[in-house]
Amino acid sequence: MKLLPTAIPDVMVLVPRVFEDDRGYFFESYNQRTFQELGLHWNFAQDNQSHSRRNVVRGLHYQVEQPQGKLVRAVSGAIWDVAVDLRRSSPHFGKWVAEELSAANGSMLWIPPGFAHGFLVLSDSADVLYKATDFYAPAHERTIRWDDPDLAIAWPGKASEMILSAKDRDGHFFSRSDVFA
Repeated sequence: MKLLPTAIPDVMVLVPRVFEDDRGYFFESYNQRTFQELGLHWNFAQDNQSHSRRNVVRGLHYQVEQPQGKLVRAVSGAIWDVAVDLRRSSPHFGKWVAEELSAANGSMLWIPPGFAHGFLVLSDSADVLYKATDFYAPAHERTIRWDDPDLAIAWPGKASEMILSAKDRDGHFFSRSDVFA
């Protein structure tokens, strides 16, 4: 497993070692011992999976209590995965990073607690699997608008083609959102 930095040091890309031959491929997407050897001491509480079609935007979601760290990967298709730093004490507060995650590249994105998370489906469809460090707490979930002008996230594609749930479309603006100390 390789760790690659992003522009926000606490957000990391994890690239697994893939074993390929004429039958296909194999890789470990998670191995507690390997992660601990890399200094990654995360405890996961639940796994989540979603299936979405092209141009679906999910997010930007976070929980104000029971904040979740997420280890995200696309098990089919491709997504553009976004993390927004909501930690007021961070030098990267209000900044975002994004990575393309796909079944083909096998990369995963670690998004620590204190970040909002969202993604856009780039392929015809995508299945996204992520491990979360705490349980889903709907009473504490918040949504920031994906197109917030203060964040100015450079989503690929045309805004007019984006498909959103009512919750995501009606999210709060960043300036009015609950953030972390």
